[in-house]
Amino acid sequence: MADEPGSEGREAPPGVLLAGLLRGWWEAAGGPDGGTRPTQQALASRLGIDQTTLSRYLNVKHPSTAPPRVVEALHAHLGAPAEELEQARVWCGAALADQSRRRAVVHGREGAGGPGAAAGAGRDSGARESRPRGSLLRRRLPVAALAAAALVAAFAAGAVTQQRWKPVSTPAAREEGRAGAVSAAGKTRAWPVLRRKRHEDQFTPGRALQYLLKEEGYELEADGIFGDRTYRAVVDFQRANHLPADGKVGRRTWPVLVRDIALGDRGFAVRAAQELLDNAGQGATEVTGTFTPTNAADVSFFQQAQGLHPTGRVDTETWLALLVSQSPPQGTPYHRPAATPSASVSP
Repeated sequence: MADEPGSEGREAPPGVLLAGLLRGWWEAAGGPDGGTRPTQQALASRLGIDQTTLSRYLNVKHPSTAPPRVVEALHAHLGAPAEELEQARVWCGAALADQSRRRAVVHGREGAGGPGAAAGAGRDSGARESRPRGSLLRRRLPVAALAAAALVAAFAAGAVTQQRWKPVSTPAAREEGRAGAVSAAGKTRAWPVLRRKRHEDQFTPGRALQYLLKEEGYELEADGIFGDRTYRAVVDFQRANHLPADGKVGRRTWPVLVRDIALGDRGFAVRAAQELLDNAGQGATEVTGTFTPTNAADVSFFQQAQGLHPTGRVDTETWLALLVSQSPPQGTPYHRPAATPSASVSP
């Protein structure tokens, strides 16, 4: 796609370029070479998304960036030229990076007096509701009418790369993470180590930790700040699970804290996984606290790209891959308000 009208020689933003390319694939399907172009409704059904979402992906004037999984699937379903897939990947990666930068500028962190601060005031940070381990709600959604999207190839090597964030780089932290490494398809991963840092935002891994503790019944704000309240909750959780109560979350604590997530699950743990997936280069992951068929398809795509078995479930190995695939936003730390996962989630 060429420059947008009025751009006067300036290249259009990557999101606009990507939308134009995707729309071109759709419009060219069923052209002179024969065949019938699928309606957007039929195509959206094949992709496992709704028609409105697909329309935004194909809208050049007001585009919404299609995630890598959808780009790959559109290319396959529409029989687009093979040489255009790499360009689509590049524009997709650039658009997601731009999106992350915009979110970093727009979304400031909730301050001490921000929304939710009053709700947490006066509570004991170590207080827990009586919620037994394994109580993640499994209210299954009707799946028959929502077929997961066809998963094509994972990103080719060199498709879209980004610098990965290593939360702690001290020798002791590296050693603790290395001891808990999991090998998959030739890749060795180590659990990131999070520890108390009162005034430092630890981004999505920090919020994931807090959401997982909230799933255990601890009353915390998921703000990414590993302060005293989070520290006391971690120590209490470690003691309750017969772990070394050092307040550090690494190779021993993460595997006990994370939970397997499958289709239809709801809760704070689901929200943690969705935020990690949204920030792992996938983009466009809905963070609702309910694990949907689209989420499962996104997880399968991520697993395939990471050399894991594409089950669509978030197991321990997938949690680990998600955590080590996080990178901090550029500029002002991106912060998603810590809301209740879903109105339908029981307290």
